[in-house]
Amino acid sequence: MKASAKDRKVIRDLARRIAEIAELPIQAERTRLWKALNILKPERPMIVHNALGRGELEICPESSLRCKDENLRKLEWYMRFKISRHVWAHDDYPITNVYNVGWGEIYDSDFGVKESYTTSESGGFRWDPPIKKYSDINKLRPAKLEVNRKQSQQKLEFMQDLIGDILEVRRGGVERVRCKLSRQLIVLRGFEQFMIDLYEAPELVHELMSFLRDEMIRELEYYERENLFCLNNGPENWTNCGGMATNDELPGKEYDPNHVRMKNMYIWGESQESVGIGPEQFDEFILEYQLPILNRFGLVAYGCCEPPDNKLDLLINKIHKLRWVAVPTWSDRKLAAEKLKDKYVYSYKPQPSHITQTVPDWDAAEKEIRETLTIAKEWGCCVALDLKDAATFCGEIDRVTKWTDIAQRVVAEMA
Repeated sequence: MKASAKDRKVIRDLARRIAEIAELPIQAERTRLWKALNILKPERPMIVHNALGRGELEICPESSLRCKDENLRKLEWYMRFKISRHVWAHDDYPITNVYNVGWGEIYDSDFGVKESYTTSESGGFRWDPPIKKYSDINKLRPAKLEVNRKQSQQKLEFMQDLIGDILEVRRGGVERVRCKLSRQLIVLRGFEQFMIDLYEAPELVHELMSFLRDEMIRELEYYERENLFCLNNGPENWTNCGGMATNDELPGKEYDPNHVRMKNMYIWGESQESVGIGPEQFDEFILEYQLPILNRFGLVAYGCCEPPDNKLDLLINKIHKLRWVAVPTWSDRKLAAEKLKDKYVYSYKPQPSHITQTVPDWDAAEKEIRETLTIAKEWGCCVALDLKDAATFCGEIDRVTKWTDIAQRVVAEMA
């Protein structure tokens, strides 16, 4: 990789701005408060905004990019977005001066079969799942895993030369570990067919889930054996179920800084595709296959957009190191508070449509925050508010500012 003088100046100027932001005293205070929450000794509810898709591009439009090199444009966007979220989002996201260079050149093949996709102009898509009948399982093959260490080392050296005197450039690694077996299953089999199979072909579901479980374990063991993992409990690591994952409980006592293992990390588990099935089927067809994976890790975050209502007892009783539980807006907030109490982080996801619709409803946004905190306070919950999936702000980026200001005000008023 090479950088032109102009591209180099753009990146280095942005790196200096990030370094300045990272030095602000508020960043260390935010990290301290997240750590307190994540060891279940919160000083107050924590607030974070997490835009996606078009929302991200509205905060940092591609038209703002100045680099010519395509790879550097991606880096430039990442840096500009981080700076922009500091300006617009008055939340508790801590910005640091660390830049991790991961093992970006890890090759992971398919399972010997391939789904085909049809995409619409609006961005929607459908796919043709490859497992049509029971005998198609015989087509499945273990995925091939391979890391290009030479290429990864060259990238690390390039970044150290580019900004290493401004930011702390580190060797990163595999840090975002997501157990999403049911998502892989529906890609192979189809969502509607998966629901039918639960009744008409349960043995097929069990066989597919067994294969996917074993494949994920094999993949994780490969990362561990090849020393490709890196710690994921830093200030800027997301739990992905809601909030930041920074904590001092990890990496734990049995930790070799030269070789990160699964037990030194947290893992994110979820099963959005099983939202329509009952707790018995969830336990039999989903959770029992996730547990051998989840319970290998030091801490566990569980859930995404699926309400955990009728599955909370299963999650609490069976996931040994459960710490964070997603409570999306359509959950039974009172039930979740009663079950989670002060034993887990209550990661609440407010309704994004209050601020993403054409005319934002600020009264409804504030009411939801206030109601949720009132419910959580009654049961002594450890709360993180994560405004996630805000896919657009209708071009009005100051909506991010207003929502985070409202959330901070309500948190302060209810302290």
